[in-house]
Amino acid sequence: MTSHAASITPTLRRGLVAALAAGTLVLAGCGSGSPTGAEESASEGGSSPASASSGELTSISVGTIAIASSTELRYGVAEGIFEDHGLDVELVEGQGGAALLPAVQNGSMQFAVGNPMSVLTAADQGLPMKVVSGYSWSSAEGDDINAVIARKDSGITGFDDLENQTVSVNAVHTLGDLSIMEAAEMAGADPEKINFNEMPFPDMLAQLEQGNVDAVWLPEPFMSRAMADPENVVVGYPNQEVMDGMPLTIPFTSASIAEESPELVTAFREALTESAERAAQDEEGVRAMLPEFLKMDEETAQSIRLEPAHTDLPMEKMQTIYDLMLKYGMAENPLDVESLYVQP
Repeated sequence: MTSHAASITPTLRRGLVAALAAGTLVLAGCGSGSPTGAEESASEGGSSPASASSGELTSISVGTIAIASSTELRYGVAEGIFEDHGLDVELVEGQGGAALLPAVQNGSMQFAVGNPMSVLTAADQGLPMKVVSGYSWSSAEGDDINAVIARKDSGITGFDDLENQTVSVNAVHTLGDLSIMEAAEMAGADPEKINFNEMPFPDMLAQLEQGNVDAVWLPEPFMSRAMADPENVVVGYPNQEVMDGMPLTIPFTSASIAEESPELVTAFREALTESAERAAQDEEGVRAMLPEFLKMDEETAQSIRLEPAHTDLPMEKMQTIYDLMLKYGMAENPLDVESLYVQP
C-alpha cells in the first residue's frame, strides 16, 4: 500500500522536472497536421491568429486527455467555433496534465488542458508555465461528478471513518487524495492515517467488491456504474467539502507563448469560452459525442453527470489548492498563484 507519508512527492517532482527537461512525450494526434508543423505556424515571429474573414487560419496543437470534460473542447472544434476565432486546432491526446506539460514547455504544442495541480507543481519547481483560464469544475452543490465510494457493510459512512483504511485513487498527489485528506481533517480525522494506493479507475470496483481496498475515489462514468450496485454507498464528495466548486482542469500554455503571442492566447481563450457556453446550451449534442470519444455505450452516455464547464477562474480557488499542497507536503515553496495567470 502507498502512504502519503512516504517519499512519493520528491519522486513525482523529480519525474516531472526530468520529463520537462528532456521534452519527451508520447502523444496520439486526433486531427490533421502535426504538432511540429503547428508549432512552427503559431510561433514563428510571434504571429497572431488571422481573422476568420480573411480565410486564413493559425494552426495550433492543443493537448487533451480522454475524459468526459474534454468534450466541450472537442465540441468547439467540431462546431467550427475555433475556426471562427482564426484557429485551426489539432487535438493531441496525452495521459494527463503532467504528461502534457513537456510538450507545452518545449513548444511542440501551444496549449493543453489538464489537472491544475500539474501546473502548480511545475510552478513550484520554477518552470515557466502560465494559466490561460478556467475550464471544468466540480459541482458546487448537490451530487458531484466524483465521489468516495465504499461497500455498504464496511461501516464507512463519512470521511472521519477513513482513518487506517486503504483508499484507491488513480494517482497520488492529485486533486483526489488532496481533497480527501482535507475533507477527513475537516471531519475530525487524522489525514496522515489514511493509506492511499494507486489504481486505474476501471479496476477499482472489482477490487472494492473483493475487499482488497476499503474505499475508492471515482469520477464519471465509473461513479454511476458503482452506484448501480445497491451494495455500494457514497461516503462523500471530497471536492465539494473542500470548496464551493473546485477547478478540475484548466488550459495552460508556456510563458514564451504568453509573452510572444498574446493575440494567440486571447483568441484561444475566447474560442474556449464560446465553446463552453454553447456546449452548455446543447447537452444533447455534447452527449452525442461521448460514445465515439470515450468508447462508451449510448445508455451510459445519456446518464452520466457532466462536469460544469466555464472559463472564469477565481484565483482564490487556485491559491487554496496550492496552499493545501503546501500543507500536505505536495509543494515546497510559497507561491502567489496570481503570478501564473495570463492577464486578459
